[in-house]
Amino acid sequence: MSQSLLNIEGVLSASIDAGIKNNDATDLSIIYLTESTVTAAVFTQNVFCAAPVLVAKNHLNHHPKALLINSGNANAGTGSQGMENTLHTCACLAGELNINTEQVLPFSTGVIGQQLELDKFNQGIPKVVVKLSTDAMGDVAKGILTTDLVEKTASKQFEVNGKTVTISGIAKGSGMIRPDMATMLSFIFTDVESTQAKLQQCLTTSVNQSFNRITVDGDTSTNDACTLSATGASGVDIHDCVDEFQQALNEVTQSLAYQIIKDGEGATKFVEVCVKGGASSEDCLEVAYTVAHSPLVKTALFASDANWGRILAAVGRANISNLKIEDINIYLNEVSIIQAGEPDEHYTEEAGSNEMAKEEIIITIEIGKGDAQESVWTTDFSYDYVKINAEYRT
Repeated sequence: MSQSLLNIEGVLSASIDAGIKNNDATDLSIIYLTESTVTAAVFTQNVFCAAPVLVAKNHLNHHPKALLINSGNANAGTGSQGMENTLHTCACLAGELNINTEQVLPFSTGVIGQQLELDKFNQGIPKVVVKLSTDAMGDVAKGILTTDLVEKTASKQFEVNGKTVTISGIAKGSGMIRPDMATMLSFIFTDVESTQAKLQQCLTTSVNQSFNRITVDGDTSTNDACTLSATGASGVDIHDCVDEFQQALNEVTQSLAYQIIKDGEGATKFVEVCVKGGASSEDCLEVAYTVAHSPLVKTALFASDANWGRILAAVGRANISNLKIEDINIYLNEVSIIQAGEPDEHYTEEAGSNEMAKEEIIITIEIGKGDAQESVWTTDFSYDYVKINAEYRT
């Protein structure tokens, strides 16, 4: 995985401080796509999805040529006025770029329940358009942040018959993180040639094993979205490299997902909850999320407290059928805690505490002899998580 963000031919971008936030940070970004580009997307499953999500869904099949992204205001829970405001901002950008309003995909992140200040967009959009360049995606990665502490970027390349295919992505997300999707925005670009249908298939597959496997606090946002745009500039057809493309895309989305977890609000631990032996993937995920969402487990992780009873209790209340105590084995990294539903006779408090003190922890839970196995990635709960979210609007 490349540590630097590689440029994608056919993609222009820019980000400015339009005064939407009150901290003088960049908050208004646009991405302009070449005529040949096709775009796929996935969106939040929250019933109260934000106005930009509804508009973006409607615009997705109108050959999008631009993405309009603001941070500092989610434009969610804003009713019909929020919809009108979103369409106004799309029309404003469309006028500047000489494209149709329906060719603009809008995205917002920030505080819920506040109307957009349209004058900030009316004045800011012309200013950001004139700054469009081929190498400003890093600025956009910064401009989409809210409570995030760091930008999240990833790139990957592979060769096909002497030609190079590049995938680059950016993301934001730190709190209100829960799959379907997380409270996140992610924008991914590639120079492969593709139909929208194939691109959508690849994106859905990739998101399901990355962004839809992370959780900070169990809250699903109103604004989540992830797009994948393919410019075709490499001259490589996706059908000539489906497996290679999918693998590279998976690596990009997994890297971005892990970066979101590592930047979780107040997080001090990066935790994988791996569940094996289930009768189905659904059973494994139910157990994994029950453990990952337990406030008692998460606060024990923060305290580096080997209070394994909290893990055991969470497993026991997972909503799956035929869960038997004698089938349960639990490990902290390589240290066995529970075997066949009983405390491992070789376990020591010192060994457990040593594992809990680490910054990266794998909790492995075996629940039977089935073939299914699933992992989710999560964080601990620290004092700072409460502080950040208690003071978010102040």
